[in-house]
Amino acid sequence: MLKGKKVIIFDMDGTLIDSVGIWNEIDIELIKQISSVEIDFNELDRIQEIRDGKLKEYSKCKDSYLEYCGYLKERYKSNLTKQEIHDLRYKIAEDFLRYRIDYKENAEDFIKKLKNDGYILVIASTTKKRNMEIYKNENKNIKNKADINKYFSLILLKEDVRELKPNPEVYLKVLDLLNVQPEECLIFEDSLIGVQAANASGIDVAVIYDKYSDGNRKKINELSKYSFHNYMEVINNIDDKGLDDLKP
Repeated sequence: MLKGKKVIIFDMDGTLIDSVGIWNEIDIELIKQISSVEIDFNELDRIQEIRDGKLKEYSKCKDSYLEYCGYLKERYKSNLTKQEIHDLRYKIAEDFLRYRIDYKENAEDFIKKLKNDGYILVIASTTKKRNMEIYKNENKNIKNKADINKYFSLILLKEDVRELKPNPEVYLKVLDLLNVQPEECLIFEDSLIGVQAANASGIDVAVIYDKYSDGNRKKINELSKYSFHNYMEVINNIDDKGLDDLKP
């Protein structure tokens, strides 16, 4: 399995954990609280599209999420400062992060299989350290299935890099810190910017399907080396077929 690979790198949101839709719900609640606008749940995809676009636009800023909150302030004519909106967003998010977010189905089984087979497991994500601390120490869904502290040897987050994905900095930093070559690694991603970052690093990338990336599905599949519908597909096929047979 994964011949020649030593290090398996995972993105977090949408790849390891089922969280992208949760952040859409968080932003709907945020908009309700900072304005008089009622957002229908049918507009979840639109909320995500706007957020992803703005985060990419602000990717070179010191805090892209703070600038995104500044955008929300202007769009919804809030009397709050962008810092106050930013703080409110994470206050709203805390219960979601602790109690609702969970691994994607069978992700914990794949993590355990890889660890048992001797691979070094890494998380390389734009997730904030504040959120990761909740996932590691307070989210029982995650802790009880596959404790991040136990299974992952290296975790790099938003605060550990200057440039966010699609810039490959976070993946290049993994290579440097673990003293490995690109061909010794495999990245699991779910989004277009994640796949673009992986390609720019020279590391092979496998995509785990996430419905919230469907708007970029064609481009994602074009740029990824391997594509999977879910982790059970990986587990069921990887030993006897090998990765090369699994891309549609």
